Amino acid sequence: MSIKKTGVDQQLIRDLAGILNDTNLTEIEVELGDLKVRVSRQAPAVHAIAAPQPAYAPAAAQPAAAAAGPAAAEISKNAVASPMVGTAYLAPSPDAKPFIEVGQTVKEGQTLLIIEAMKTMNQIPSPRGGTVTAILFEDAQPVEYGMPLVVIE
Repeated sequence: MSIKKTGVDQQLIRDLAGILNDTNLTEIEVELGDLKVRVSRQAPAVHAIAAPQPAYAPAAAQPAAAAAGPAAAEISKNAVASPMVGTAYLAPSPDAKPFIEVGQTVKEGQTLLIIEAMKTMNQIPSPRGGTVTAILFEDAQPVEYGMPLVVIE
């Protein structure tokens, strides 16, 4: 990842574009010293079709979830939100046992899931002890920052 006399390292641009495709992101930015590279793509055109609302409330909309009803408020209050954008996995490998299951008791600091971001596997620990009452994502699903992933009561 270096600057050449002819311009920016084209392989870096290709790698960043590959990350966009792998994660379904629309933009990615990298800073290395004085070098700052941003790669973005236009989101596909969306036609006006009535679609169901997502099952999660973004972090900024959590107070509104409380007004939506007790169930939504409980999910927002007890949910473990994604600390980053990436791909969430329930197990350390495809053939391994999941880290957690609904109904399981977890301890504070116990690994709940892994989020892969920029080819790095990040273990996501439980912020508190309790019982897993819901897993709000599918294995290998792209997740956004602030998206509720697991409900622990």
